[in-house]
Amino acid sequence: MKLRRLLVLLALIALPLSLVSCASVPKSPEAQAEAQSANDPLESINRVTFDVNDFLDRLLIRPLTELYRFTIPDYLRERIANIISNMKEPVIFANNMLQGETTRAGITTERFLVNTFVGVGGVFEVANGWDLPQQTGDFGQTLHTWGFDSGPYLVLPLFGPSNIRDAIGLGADTAMSPWQWIAARGGRTVKNEEVYSEFAADGLTKREETLDDYDALRTGSLDFYAEMRSVYQQYRDKQLGITNPNAPVFDDYE
Repeated sequence: MKLRRLLVLLALIALPLSLVSCASVPKSPEAQAEAQSANDPLESINRVTFDVNDFLDRLLIRPLTELYRFTIPDYLRERIANIISNMKEPVIFANNMLQGETTRAGITTERFLVNTFVGVGGVFEVANGWDLPQQTGDFGQTLHTWGFDSGPYLVLPLFGPSNIRDAIGLGADTAMSPWQWIAARGGRTVKNEEVYSEFAADGLTKREETLDDYDALRTGSLDFYAEMRSVYQQYRDKQLGITNPNAPVFDDYE
């Protein structure tokens, strides 16, 4: 079975398993207070999903990532990461515009043109050297700009830490991607192949980039779930410009 189809199958397997403890909520006052302070009223459900994700990571995703790192030279992995990053620029541009960030949208446009034409389809990262840094822009961020609250913390099957707003944003960003619409001109099969391939390549690349940091975080955590929740929330707050002077910042979450 091809990797992309297998990953999608694993997502479908993880989804029902993540609902096993829907009826379970923290019972002690201390646990309820901790969940409320972390905006995690669904902690019991989230922990099941987190454990399933972690099991699948140990069983399949991490070994595949190690194989990818071992068999593909650094130079080629960097080129693959560049292509994937360049493919995200149209969605970043769309969200920059939806947020009214025309300056950032202009930089994103210039980046995409430079890396596509000068960087040979994004194979080479040229724009950074031209003082055109990659901008942030996703629909969860857009909803935040429009005043929507994040909602409770949520662990998604395979995708990991998120919240209600960002989960909606993830779906919207997927729908906004122009590549699947271009692929759709070749029929449903071609479109599905494109979606699966992009999902698998992006996930594998991200996992390879965080392989060592993820292991270090796991090893140093008394409660790996709570630590990952904290890392995600601090990282996301930094992206959204929400400052918390008392919280450390994790720059290498992604």
